Amino acid sequence: MNQRRVVVTGIGTINPLGNNVAEYFANLENGVSAAAPITAFDAHNFKTRFACEIKNYDWARYFDRKEVRKYDRYAQYAMIAVAEAMQDSGLEISGDEADRAGVIWSTGVGGLGSFFDEVMDYAAGDGTPRFSPFFIPRMIPDLAAGYISIKYGFKGPNYCVLSACASSNHGMISALDQIRCGRADVMIAGGSEAMVSVPSVGGFNSMMALSTRNDDPATASRPFDKNRDGFVLGEGGAALILEEYEHAKARGAKIYCEFAGAGMSADAHHMTAPHPEGLGAVKSMKDALDEAGLTPADIDYINVHGTSTPLGDIAEIKAIEKLFGEDAYGVNISSTKSMTGHLLGAAAAIEALACICAMEKGVVPPTINVEELDPEIDPKLNLTLGKAQKREVRTAMSNTFGFGGHNSTVVFRKL
Repeated sequence: MNQRRVVVTGIGTINPLGNNVAEYFANLENGVSAAAPITAFDAHNFKTRFACEIKNYDWARYFDRKEVRKYDRYAQYAMIAVAEAMQDSGLEISGDEADRAGVIWSTGVGGLGSFFDEVMDYAAGDGTPRFSPFFIPRMIPDLAAGYISIKYGFKGPNYCVLSACASSNHGMISALDQIRCGRADVMIAGGSEAMVSVPSVGGFNSMMALSTRNDDPATASRPFDKNRDGFVLGEGGAALILEEYEHAKARGAKIYCEFAGAGMSADAHHMTAPHPEGLGAVKSMKDALDEAGLTPADIDYINVHGTSTPLGDIAEIKAIEKLFGEDAYGVNISSTKSMTGHLLGAAAAIEALACICAMEKGVVPPTINVEELDPEIDPKLNLTLGKAQKREVRTAMSNTFGFGGHNSTVVFRKL
């Protein structure tokens, strides 16, 4: 049986490098770091006092006061990213078509900020429970998917996928499968996160996961650098409109690329650390290539997970070397987290956009802030250091891995 093909027909984002796709990729291409001192709260007592926050964000540009009462920031970012993607796609769904249009949205945590605010308000009071009626809807991770479906009238498959930092890759893969298996013709997929907050910074500091380079935040996210000391927290969201190929052709849609393959695996190794030899990552990448009908020699660009953690970066490079062999020297590799920071559950979605824009523009975004390459990394690998590189990108792979040993890989291909 011929498998239904799935294509990308719309993209949208709001993230630390831009409030739309054009701004985002322009800053990626120019190697701009979004890391700066935290403005969301007073962080002077924290080990880490910086993050990659969205710049010049004003909710009133997007929502009225009645709407914004319902939305935690992670849901606000979701609605903004989807609005751009829907406009970009030119998609209009009505009548019976709505039953075959769905939403799968991802987040790593959901409304942690709303949870924290409500609990702190209660703790500061006299013990009388005065919780907002919007508290639970603002907090739970699945509500963004629900809000998106309500706004656009999509009545098909609708749910949330949560798997830590692999969340939005898993969500996009789930949306891909809904179309392939015939349950839907159109899916909105993506992820959003709003984690620049007291509990998240404090919690990750206690795990010693965040960089503490407070004297120079702009250089703190430094994947592959010998002196990297942890990741930089980011926030935002990104959305993709996925369509069955014939459906997109029939309406004359602009097609960015084909969503060609996906792979998933588990390290089955450790609560937070990756397998040291990257064995789960090897399986995830291999399965994605096999599903796409490609070989390592076919891949032009890999957007790596590359969080700037001591263990994670090396494990992923080992996995690429193990699977790609000599072909590893012919592929461009980069970590755009060196610029955006780590958006956790939204990371895979904005990195999928980096791959799609690289294919469209013929430019591979760089890995910035590498001053001294880790000696465990082969210097002959093309890590796209410092500056973007022009290259025809016909195929792109994106890896995202999460706490718990969750590995996910997606592959996009030009038609």
